[in-house]
Amino acid sequence: MGFFEFCVYFKKMAFLGSLLGILGFGVGISIGVIVGYFLFIYYEPRDVKDYPENTPFDEIEPNTLIDLLPELPLWVMNPDYERVDWFNEFMANMWPFLDKAICGIIKSTCEPIFAEYIGKYQIKSIQFEQLTLGTIPPRLHGIKVYDSIEKELVFEFAIRWAANPNIVVALKLSSLQISVQLVDFQVAATARATLKPFVPTFPCFSSIIVSLTKKPEVDFGLKLIGGDLMAIPGLHHFVQETISKQVARLYLWPQTLEIPILDSSIGAVKKPVGILHVKVLRAQKLLNMDFLSKSDPYVKLSLGGDRLPAKKTTVKMNTLNPVWDEDFKLTVKDPEAQVLQLHLYDWEKIGAHDKLGMQVVPLKLLTPYEKKELTLDLLNSTNPNDPQNKKPRGQIMLEVSFIPFQEDSLNFNGPFSFHERKESVSSFSDDVSLRGAGLLLVNVIAAEDVEGKHHTNPYAVVVVRGEKRKTKARNKTWNPKWEEEFQFMLEEAPLKDLIHIEVKSKKRRFGFRSKELLGYVDIQLKDVIYNGRINEKYHLINSKDGILHVDIGWKVI
Repeated sequence: MGFFEFCVYFKKMAFLGSLLGILGFGVGISIGVIVGYFLFIYYEPRDVKDYPENTPFDEIEPNTLIDLLPELPLWVMNPDYERVDWFNEFMANMWPFLDKAICGIIKSTCEPIFAEYIGKYQIKSIQFEQLTLGTIPPRLHGIKVYDSIEKELVFEFAIRWAANPNIVVALKLSSLQISVQLVDFQVAATARATLKPFVPTFPCFSSIIVSLTKKPEVDFGLKLIGGDLMAIPGLHHFVQETISKQVARLYLWPQTLEIPILDSSIGAVKKPVGILHVKVLRAQKLLNMDFLSKSDPYVKLSLGGDRLPAKKTTVKMNTLNPVWDEDFKLTVKDPEAQVLQLHLYDWEKIGAHDKLGMQVVPLKLLTPYEKKELTLDLLNSTNPNDPQNKKPRGQIMLEVSFIPFQEDSLNFNGPFSFHERKESVSSFSDDVSLRGAGLLLVNVIAAEDVEGKHHTNPYAVVVVRGEKRKTKARNKTWNPKWEEEFQFMLEEAPLKDLIHIEVKSKKRRFGFRSKELLGYVDIQLKDVIYNGRINEKYHLINSKDGILHVDIGWKVI
């Protein structure tokens, strides 16, 4: 057989092989369909139960229940979680409007970001072609509220969202336009939210603090020029894990996201941030308010906006040039707004004390840690149009210095550089914090189940190193709420001291047994010094079921 004949024969055999292959494929498919029909449809297993859509929980087989467990809501798996069908129904009704509102926020937030990239990398424009979150709202699968003795509300919730969004971003380059579409977005997460602090201004809390309690599950589809990017082998799992890890790194507890609701200054109770040291030195050329002798001057000191009683110097008898050299310490809460108020009076044995003059010192004029000597002309009032201010009333000399607490010192501008101030804060060593002077803050919050034998008009008495303070009485109640704070300036940390708190009741009218002890508690202040603050409920001694709630803090100067 020659070469030409061999080529002709090979072509015939190749054609015949291809024809037989096509016939075999067709016959095989036909036979496979017939066999599959009889195996999977005609001979359908008879022992499989077809569960209705709403099957009672106790009728589901164990194997089927195991498969369903990951999809069951938390209120089924954890009895302490509550159902929130009412919220899901609310979301379903409001979702069309929430969708438009949320998309409006997304658009207004993203437009400035898009504008930053226009002109770079040959980008001419970036805009949303389509922006909707779809018709399916997120659902809460359970919520749990935690008890807290702080002024906050803590709750945990599980959210799942299988959305059908249509978000298309068009990126126009110099020679082409690229469209990226987000579809089939799904997320499952468990989060904890804290509403705090409570304030007497609607909505009655200043901020929402959110954190995730476990790593979220995120899945979505991403189309580029009509093609599904997530169909690329390995890319879907990589993107899913990367997004989940990044979200967890930012918001997984203890990381948090704080969402401010109100301005921090609205309704907030200001806490002490430092101590104002005032030394009243002397006064000169004061007015003589007495007829047969000279004035008997003394000074009252207070801070504007502070409800604490004013401090007083001693009375210097029969002099117009008194010398005091007396030291005072005042608690500062807002050095930018508060002023030191000085009022001089002529002491009278009978009747009202005559006013000699007054003056104010704005604390914002003081430099932290720096002692300042002041000589102030006395005025009749702070009204600049007061004609009485033209009358000479003498002068008062004093020394003032503002010392912030160590934990608050970085919030103030002072004569030290940042490095020096940072070293000052880092010197919050055990030796300083455990032995230095400071301010003890005692907030008597409330009591529970304090029952008197003869009457129940409870009030609390706080005793620290022999110094007593007491709250107002609450009439006819076993569960009084006081929310009263007391301040004790101590020259050294009370490591070996106890704070003694008594809950008493007093009769509103005169008679026998006018006062009655309802219970007491002694608290080691050592724990407060080491921890900086304790907020606890204590069982009252000599009381059947009485409980006292106090918040005690220690601030080091």
